[in-house]
Amino acid sequence: MKAKKGELKVITGNSAAAYGAMLCRPDVVASYPITPQTEVVEQLSKFHADGVLEAEMIEVEGENSAMNAVAAATLAGGRAFTATSSWGLVYMYDAVLQAAGFRAPVVMANVNRETPGILAVSSGQQDMIQTRDAGWIQVIVENSQEILDTIIMAFRLAEDYDIQLPVMVNYDGFYISYLAEGVRIPAKDDVDQFLAVLKTQPKRTIMDPTHPIGAGSHGLMTEFMELRYKHCAALDRAKKKFDEIDKDYGDFFGRSYGGQIEEYRTEDADFVILTSGSAVGTSRTVVDAKRAEGVKVGLIKLRMFRPFPQEKLIKAIKGKKAVGVIDRSVNFGWNSGPIYTELRALYPEIGPMPILSFIDGLASIDITKPHIERVIDDVANAAKGKPYQAVTWIPLEERE
Repeated sequence: MKAKKGELKVITGNSAAAYGAMLCRPDVVASYPITPQTEVVEQLSKFHADGVLEAEMIEVEGENSAMNAVAAATLAGGRAFTATSSWGLVYMYDAVLQAAGFRAPVVMANVNRETPGILAVSSGQQDMIQTRDAGWIQVIVENSQEILDTIIMAFRLAEDYDIQLPVMVNYDGFYISYLAEGVRIPAKDDVDQFLAVLKTQPKRTIMDPTHPIGAGSHGLMTEFMELRYKHCAALDRAKKKFDEIDKDYGDFFGRSYGGQIEEYRTEDADFVILTSGSAVGTSRTVVDAKRAEGVKVGLIKLRMFRPFPQEKLIKAIKGKKAVGVIDRSVNFGWNSGPIYTELRALYPEIGPMPILSFIDGLASIDITKPHIERVIDDVANAAKGKPYQAVTWIPLEERE
């Protein structure tokens, strides 16, 4: 059985996130504004005012309270959603850690923006990078349609009995948050049907005054170790589960995104480039142009960032002659991109090959077609055995 076609609307990426959350019928939404996320909670507030969204709307005094509110709501058995960005994610950091430790199946949209240190109301994935070891599942999406679809998939993943972990859906602020494009909006009853599988699973443990349980209690010795071990095991299970959910979504709604990663023209490629977010669309265009010139390049889109999809990446990259990674953030202390350094950890499995790091797109700098052409040319030369530069800050070299 297939879902209905759904309504096509021209909406922003932020509105797509709000639609995705509304369609999942959350019980609690905690809202606090921050650029460029504000439109998400504004739209959800409008849905509530119009009677489209039946949820407890909590207008908190700050992001830390927002995360505490939604985590508590899920521990009480509800479905909860919030959204933030940059400084807001930093401000809620201790509560983000707690939500993961509580195994609270919160879903949150994080609209990527540069973080404190240098004031920049501009795009960049540094906020996502600074929470990568918080214990959350993290997914990166490319466009408005994928935002909406992934929010729906995120609820099914977070609340799965075998997972029960919070999920952060990341998308590039300013580029995707404010981009208006055609988005197919599913019917509410079809989303109900897609999420109905959760009702057939065993009931998860919830807070109940008649049967007290600990949440936020001190973990001692072996009990602490066991909780950490089970948390890591759940993250590992999330990889296969995400692939399954993505396939089910495609079978039902007609749209799927490859699961943990999406490969494009990689099968016969001599070398590949790896990137994420809004840069993927531009990269596809350049890959097609280079293919027309006879350059055998492929593209890997990283969707699941945490847990890191090492098995999928090893399979996609092994046997290639080189790989280049485009990061929209930096790994302080390593003078390279963070996704690049994570890929380097797979060096023993993917085999000896040049791995090149390219840093681009910080503080809303465009990742342009000429930039990606430069990436492909450099990686192509490395694949041929020519000398190469391990780390390239592309916009800085353009100025020289």
